[in-house]
Amino acid sequence: MQVSVETTSNIERRMTIGVPAQEIDQAVEKRLQETARTARLNGFRPGKVPLKVVRRRFGPGIRQEIVGEVMRDQYVKALEESELSPAGWPRFEPKTMEEGKDLEFVAIFEVMPEITLGDLSAIEVEKLTAEVTEKDIDTMIDNLRRQQSTMKAVKRKSKKKDTVTIDFKGFIDGEVFEGGEAEGHRLELGSGQMIPGFEEAIVGAKAGEELEIEVTFPEDYHNEDLKGKPARFEIKVSEVEEAQLPELNAEFFERFGIDAEDEAAFRVEVKKNMDRELKQAVSAKVKNDVVDGLLATTELEIPGSLVDQEIDRLRNDAVQRFGGQLDPQQLPKEIFEEQAKRRVKTGLLFQEVVKANDLTADAEKVDEKIREIASTYEQPEEVVTHFNSNPEQKAQIESVVLEDAVVDCVLAQAKVTEKKAKYEDVIKAAQQQQG
Repeated sequence: MQVSVETTSNIERRMTIGVPAQEIDQAVEKRLQETARTARLNGFRPGKVPLKVVRRRFGPGIRQEIVGEVMRDQYVKALEESELSPAGWPRFEPKTMEEGKDLEFVAIFEVMPEITLGDLSAIEVEKLTAEVTEKDIDTMIDNLRRQQSTMKAVKRKSKKKDTVTIDFKGFIDGEVFEGGEAEGHRLELGSGQMIPGFEEAIVGAKAGEELEIEVTFPEDYHNEDLKGKPARFEIKVSEVEEAQLPELNAEFFERFGIDAEDEAAFRVEVKKNMDRELKQAVSAKVKNDVVDGLLATTELEIPGSLVDQEIDRLRNDAVQRFGGQLDPQQLPKEIFEEQAKRRVKTGLLFQEVVKANDLTADAEKVDEKIREIASTYEQPEEVVTHFNSNPEQKAQIESVVLEDAVVDCVLAQAKVTEKKAKYEDVIKAAQQQQG
C-alpha cells in the first residue's frame, strides 16, 4: 500500500492510496468462488453453477463491492499509521480501478482544527444577582391559579387580565392590509399579544361597544411592509370575560405535585422551585456570556462535516418536539446552520479549555448534581440509584459538571461584573438567550 497526503486547506486533507492489482484480484476471485457455492440460476442446481457463468453474471458487481470495501479498509489502515485526526468520514474518488491495474484512489476528508485559545482575560461576563421576593411568589402563585382558571362573562368595563372576544379590521392609508382583520379573536388584555397601544385602547370597553383607534407599528416589527407605519383599527367588543381563580387548597396544591397542608406550606415549596429556577437562569446567562467571549477571542475554522452532523441532530430534535410525523431531512438545513455552527465551535473550544487546563469532572460535584436533580422528584433516592447504576446517564451528568468546570476556569481569568436584577428579569434574560 502506497500512501501520500496533501494539505489543501487548514482543515482539509487529500490522502492518495495505491493498492496492488493482485490484492484486488485475489479478493474478487475468493468472493466469486463463495458466490458460486450459493448462487441460484435457472438451469443449474444450487451450488453447481460453473465459475465462468458466475464470473460473467456477477463479476462486475462483485468487483465493485470489493473495490468499495478495500478503499474503506485501506483508508482506515492508512489513518492508523498517520497522526491525523479526521472530523468525519471521507469522500472517496477512484483514480484508476480497471481490472488488472493497481487501484489508486483519493480519500478527501477534514481534520480536527488546531486551536489556540485567545486572551481569556479579555472576556467580559455580566453576572446578574437577584432574590426571590414575596412579591415574586405572589406573582407566581397568581400565574399558577390563572393556568387553572375558568372564564366567566361579565357586563362591566374590561380591565387588564380580562379576556375579550373581538372583531377587528385594520387600515393603512385607507386600505385594509393583509392579516389585519379577524373575527371572534380572543385576547387577554395586558398579554402583549398585539402591537403597542392596541390592548390598552380596549381596556375600559364593555361588551357590545365599538371602537376606532390609531396605533403605529413598531420599527422592529417582523413584517417589513408594516414596520413603522401608522394604522387605524375598527374594533367591536362582543364579550368580556374574567378569570375565576381556584381556591388555594390541598386539591389545588396537588395539581402541581406539591403536598402542602395550607398556603404557607405551599409558598415554601413554590419558593424552593423558584430559587432553583433562578440559580439555573443565572448560570445559563453566565455560561452564554462565557461562550460569547470564547467565540469572540478565538479564531476557529470548523469542519463542515461536524456542522452537518449537528444540523441532523437539531433536525431530529425539532421533529420529536412536533410529534415526529415528518422526515427530518425535509427541514431546510439553513434553518439550523447558525445554531449548529455555534454548537460545534462551543464544543471544540470547551474541549480545548479542558485539555489546556487538565480539567476533570469532580466526583463530589457529580454526586451533588445528581442529588440536585433527584430533589425535584417524589422519590429522590430512587433517582440517585438510577443515575449511579446507569453508566450512560451518569456520563451525561459528568459532561454537565465538566462544562461547569470550563465555565469556572474561564471566569477565574475573565472580567466579571455583578449587576443586581429582579427575579423576572433574570428569567427573561435566560429565556431570550435560549430562544
